[in-house]
Amino acid sequence: MNGEREARAALHRRVRDFIDASEKGDITAESFDELGLDIARHQAEHVPAYRRLTSHRRCHPRDATSVREVPAVPTDAFRLTRIAAHTPSEDAAIFRTSGTTSGARGEHPLSTTATYEKAALAWGRWALFFDAPPAGTQPSFASVRTAIALTPRRTLPLGDSSLHFMVQLFAADFAREACFLQLSPDTLADPGELRARSAAARHAGNAVVVMGASFAFVHVLDALGDEPLALPEGSRIMHTGGFKGRSREVAPSELLARMAATFGVPQSAVVGEYGMTELSSQLYEGTWRAARGLPTPSARHGVFVAPPWMRVVAVDDDTLDPLPAGEAGILRFEDLGNVDSALAVQTADRGRCAGSTVELLGRLPGAPARGCALAVEELMGSP
Repeated sequence: MNGEREARAALHRRVRDFIDASEKGDITAESFDELGLDIARHQAEHVPAYRRLTSHRRCHPRDATSVREVPAVPTDAFRLTRIAAHTPSEDAAIFRTSGTTSGARGEHPLSTTATYEKAALAWGRWALFFDAPPAGTQPSFASVRTAIALTPRRTLPLGDSSLHFMVQLFAADFAREACFLQLSPDTLADPGELRARSAAARHAGNAVVVMGASFAFVHVLDALGDEPLALPEGSRIMHTGGFKGRSREVAPSELLARMAATFGVPQSAVVGEYGMTELSSQLYEGTWRAARGLPTPSARHGVFVAPPWMRVVAVDDDTLDPLPAGEAGILRFEDLGNVDSALAVQTADRGRCAGSTVELLGRLPGAPARGCALAVEELMGSP
């Protein structure tokens, strides 16, 4: 047990070192595939469900030469069995999905949040807070005065939402002050405090960041009607997630236009984030970087950029074989941050990939893809 724990901790340290080097633009000490395969080998030994999957596929990571060759764990598996290399007694946090029509919730247990935090802060800085002072600087020197979060404030023990956890990280590291406007998972406070905070920011001329799930922004925009808030120059918005299980959906282009108009920011300052409970890293639109003259692989809304410690590929629905760049398929994520669970995660989200960019095309309609369904059967079968 101690040997496994020490090996896992060493992998976490290597991933954090990889992220550090990537953020600084340095050459990493080891390659993505070298580190990724060591993680996959550890998981094949210590995650029972993944051991079953590799056995059924006759594809053990020890025989692979690249991360692309190892089997991926479908997201459905996270709600059917525990996907973790450590025991429940070692859980530092358990992030849970919002649920499905059957009511089951996927769970992503973490033995430490340190690697998740490192990845989230590094790529959040790249996409949204590149004007922030160096890491470790006191928040009083932050370029963003106020973080307005359409989420609850979480205290120990940690809540089970990875989004809420990440938003709180951003508020603490990238802003001088923060307010949290969500009273419960489904209830936002009256927008009066949002009006007051926006007015104070306008008066002082201090930049604001507003963060939350897309459906929370719809709630706020409906409550405000046509009332503008006009945030100061340099303000930005981060929104994430869809409308699963919510009463009303809004087309992405309509939501983008409404957010920009209400908050008085250019559309380039409205940045979409793509993340999943089953992942430890996130992707962002590069629109805010492009508007500020900084390099980015994409400046388009709807196209998301993965960090250097994550690779994404579209695969065939049935075979799960990788498709050529630019061809549409369901998305497979290879996330070095997922030391504790599954390095490779297979989703039912459709998209096109080119380099580090992912264009989202929606979710695969109907029944699960045949390849995903077969992988779940193999993963849940006998050793």
